Amino acid sequence: MNIEVLLTEAEIANEFAEALEARDLPEKFFYWSPLSVRAWLDLSQDAASDAQRNAWAAVGAAAEKLARQFQGPVSVVSFGAGDGVKDVSLLKGLQRAGLQVKYFPVDASQPLLELACAAGEDAEIESLGIKADIASPVHVVLASDAAESPKLYVMAGNTLGGFDPLDQLRHLAECLHTEDRLIVDGELFDAASPAQDRRPLMRRFALAPLAGMGISEEDGELRLEHKQDERHAGLHMLTRHFQAGHDLHITVGGQSVTMQRGERVFLNFRYLYTPEAFRWLVSRHAGLKIVEEIIDAEARMMTAICSR
Repeated sequence: MNIEVLLTEAEIANEFAEALEARDLPEKFFYWSPLSVRAWLDLSQDAASDAQRNAWAAVGAAAEKLARQFQGPVSVVSFGAGDGVKDVSLLKGLQRAGLQVKYFPVDASQPLLELACAAGEDAEIESLGIKADIASPVHVVLASDAAESPKLYVMAGNTLGGFDPLDQLRHLAECLHTEDRLIVDGELFDAASPAQDRRPLMRRFALAPLAGMGISEEDGELRLEHKQDERHAGLHMLTRHFQAGHDLHITVGGQSVTMQRGERVFLNFRYLYTPEAFRWLVSRHAGLKIVEEIIDAEARMMTAICSR
């Protein structure tokens, strides 16, 4: 198993302590600890995540048509690959279409990256994992440069929604050349979307980084909010924060952190979109051409296959 490391475990540990001191935990920390990894795997396998799985199965089924856009071998670079399960159906589809494929899963989580590499190897696909922070424009470029062109970039499972989508997609678009393609999806917003965050598995996932330090919901309260991003109509944001119910004394990476009663820690968030907002984000904001658009049968996920 080959993994190139751009982000070390020591760096993550130091950044986690700094983030907790700042009371703001970015996305990468929700896939780092064993508790977080287990919570994410359980959440991704939950029936409520069927829409994401079905949407990605549809992309895999369209792989033969997608393969015709490439000549010769193709490098598949998956940003936020997770355990690689979504990617494998696409990889196998490209193989069935006659393409020689190399797989480059990119993730900050060592355990999930190992699972993604193993999934690629089990499918008999040459794989190189890249341990990186995809929120870093520099890491996005370095991960992209590890693969040979032409490249098929992938950002699946509403990974884009865990970051500022305007910044993240623009940085990713800058990596694309004429012969490259990008597959990116987004979760569509409806009136029932905020209720999804109240599911027990979602709450467990949201609190997992704190649970790894011995903090439970009994030590405070997990609060959820729905906001609209005023930068463009149709951009919805579901936010989470934990409010301490009493003074908390935590040791993180050898550093002592004290939280007073009533203090809040901002947890990760996720963006959801109207179809019109998602199209605007990809085409008008990022300057990409939507070659093909797929919306799942339940209208929960929207996937765009894009070119320069």
